[in-house]
Amino acid sequence: MEPVVVLALVAAIVVVFLVASSVRIVPQARRYNVERFGRYRRTLQPGLNLVVPVADRINTKLDVREQVYSSDPRPVITEDNLVVNIDTVLYYQITDPRAAAYEVADYLQAIDQLTVTTLRNVIGSMDLEETLTSREEINSRLRAVLDDATGKWGIRVNRVEIKAIDPPHTIKEAMEKQMRAERDKRAAILHAEGERQAKILTAEGTKQKDILEAQGTQQAMILRADGEAKAVELVFQAVHRNNADAKILAYKYLETLPHLANSDNNTFWVIPGELTEAIRTVTTAFGDQSTAPPQEAAAAGADHTSAEGGTPELDAGWSVSLAAAAADEAGKQAAAAVSDAKAEAEAAKSPQMPRRGQTSGG
Repeated sequence: MEPVVVLALVAAIVVVFLVASSVRIVPQARRYNVERFGRYRRTLQPGLNLVVPVADRINTKLDVREQVYSSDPRPVITEDNLVVNIDTVLYYQITDPRAAAYEVADYLQAIDQLTVTTLRNVIGSMDLEETLTSREEINSRLRAVLDDATGKWGIRVNRVEIKAIDPPHTIKEAMEKQMRAERDKRAAILHAEGERQAKILTAEGTKQKDILEAQGTQQAMILRADGEAKAVELVFQAVHRNNADAKILAYKYLETLPHLANSDNNTFWVIPGELTEAIRTVTTAFGDQSTAPPQEAAAAGADHTSAEGGTPELDAGWSVSLAAAAADEAGKQAAAAVSDAKAEAEAAKSPQMPRRGQTSGG
């Protein structure tokens, strides 16, 4: 082979090598830092890029997408001297590839250590209960400190989340007991409220029932009184309309007297002074006075009583049993007088039948 051909072949190989070395293809969401003779030259953007062969070289390849970093559980002491293990999740994004490559040696380790120290400062000013209930505040304070510190590193911290807070086992048992006591307390309160509402509703129902019963009784009494008043009014109008005389009134008076003596509670009964007058009126209306000796005797007794000074009265020395016997006897006499008056009235209506007074007299 001739030397010219060999040199041409070598030159072609060198040219191909140089062209291949000068072309760099950067994927999307990637950034390449280029150094020329050991010094930062520029950052290659996604797409086709040309570099100087041999002089330029790729130092770091960075991913500018948002990334997630989860740290291991770290012990942290709270304000009330309790040790808790806290896991954090960090969401970050590289905004300046040059600063991320040259301002910090290992940005992940730097972020992790900064997170731990900041977390201990934040948790150290809170007690356990506040730590468990203030995750949003812890997250915001961590993000503010990390974002301020990592800004010069070309990294933006988008979010910091507390993944887990693990207190000691004894604290967990105490918290479970406290939670169980709180639940029992709420259950007892709800049960008491239910019983209270039930008693209130029962009392209101009883009150409404008593009110309705009282109103019903009141309405019934009013209606009964109205009925009695109308009945008395009708009787009064009937008596005046029919022009009833004293004989009829005396007859009704004698019919009422036996009912006064039939009561079980009557142990003392005063015979009214109008009894003999009523008997005399009825006897005069239904027959001759000569045919009714008992009525005349009663009238004579009444006149005698009137002559002595008015209505007969029982002596204060009589016993209760004698008064009851006198009341029964007076009732029987009144009933007998009413029966005789009715018989004489029937005899007057039937002339063919002899009067009872005449038969007894013969």
